[in-house]
Amino acid sequence: MSNDFHRGDIVSWNTSQGKTKGHVIKRLTENCTIDDYDVKASEDNPKYLVETCETEERAAHKPDALTLVESSDVG
Repeated sequence: MSNDFHRGDIVSWNTSQGKTKGHVIKRLTENCTIDDYDVKASEDNPKYLVETCETEERAAHKPDALTLVESSDVG
């Protein structure tokens, strides 16, 4: 199953400290660098740039690592 998230969607994911949540900034489909971390992404293997609610830190995650909490309902 392929998850498709949109900007503003609230998602959750697991971390070493437990479950956290944040919002989707954008879908990444090209290689890039986020906070000195190289992100490998493509159309066939996208990642999502997310920002945590508590710390506002940004990270890239695979779609299957994210769970939709609340949709932005854009459109």
